[in-house]
Amino acid sequence: MTEPDLSTLTLSSTPPTEPPTPPTNRSHDPTNNLKRSSPFQFGSRYLLSTDDPFEFNAWDHVNPTPTDIAHFESQILLQRASPVSDHDRRRFNAEPEKWWNKFYNNNTSNFFKDRKWLQQEFPVLREVTREGSGRKVVLEVGAGAGNTCFPVLKGNENEGLMVYACDFSRKAVELIREAEAFDEQHLRAEVWDVSSKELPPGLEEGTVDVVILVFIFSALHPSQWKQAAENIWRLLKPGGEICFRDYGRGDLAQVRMKQGRWMEENFYIRGDGTRVYFFGQDELKDIWSGEMFRESSTDEPGRNDEENKRVATDPDHKTNESATYGQRSDTSDDIHESTANLEMEARFEIASLGVDRRLLINRSKQLKMYRCWMQGRFRKPETVQNGNDNVELDG
Repeated sequence: MTEPDLSTLTLSSTPPTEPPTPPTNRSHDPTNNLKRSSPFQFGSRYLLSTDDPFEFNAWDHVNPTPTDIAHFESQILLQRASPVSDHDRRRFNAEPEKWWNKFYNNNTSNFFKDRKWLQQEFPVLREVTREGSGRKVVLEVGAGAGNTCFPVLKGNENEGLMVYACDFSRKAVELIREAEAFDEQHLRAEVWDVSSKELPPGLEEGTVDVVILVFIFSALHPSQWKQAAENIWRLLKPGGEICFRDYGRGDLAQVRMKQGRWMEENFYIRGDGTRVYFFGQDELKDIWSGEMFRESSTDEPGRNDEENKRVATDPDHKTNESATYGQRSDTSDDIHESTANLEMEARFEIASLGVDRRLLINRSKQLKMYRCWMQGRFRKPETVQNGNDNVELDG
């Protein structure tokens, strides 16, 4: 059965400039004027030329204006001119788990909202939780206080489902284990650093059906991306899938970063000591396809200073890697390339990868705020090419 593409859900094409005749549930009829689909589906409120942007609190798939882009560029220049001190850079990079432990000591399960949209955005989660699906293993990396694993379990009808919720913060794992919804039959919570050389407790290579990476990769230093991708490659079964969502370049959170927070290009330290990276679309494609880490590549993970300087000062720069500058686009073509070393080189197929934009409105202050996230599905191939031979991966 062909799986529905993510682009048909929230990552749909740029809306038309002139409105078509809307269905009743999307009209501005006084009895039903919410301008959203019925039943409600995320990503369904489009801002058209006839709309008043201040009529609602949020609009989907809205690209920033040239004025907003110029503001973003000026903010990046200011941030780069006032970086984190060398001492603080070493301090924050040395023990990142320390700062997340402090975060979860101060912010328990009430800080983040439960991610009830997961099955809508990632259909594979609907499949593994369906009744009669058999033995299925889901690994959530960066589980935090359980705002992903608990919603998955709440909708589960599969007696054979097992969820491994892992985080490198011991405090976060404690919060999951102490939660009322914790169910030992279907959930195991463990301390694990995805960028370490070890696999999670209780899991072996090739045993995981689905890996959830929601706002976790951005917490890693770019030098840790390769090891993290390799670990996930080792854990996934052939045909296993990654559900990915994280911060995109030009997001409001990046634009608002204060001076003294910039550590490297697109990599910052928050006020609470936790780290965050803002991704470009092409950059993620290179990470998960393995292109970024090929021995022949001379590029370092993340973008170099000269390239960032050029992009930040050139409004006509249109590469997809800079989420703010180009139009929203999706990548749906699977990548089938050879891998020279099956154990060390992770080369995933890109099932889908797109930019999810949202315009938030503060109606009382008449403010517009642009959010930008990256969302994708990456798949471990059923077979890979090694030299001239097709190699079937044991599952």
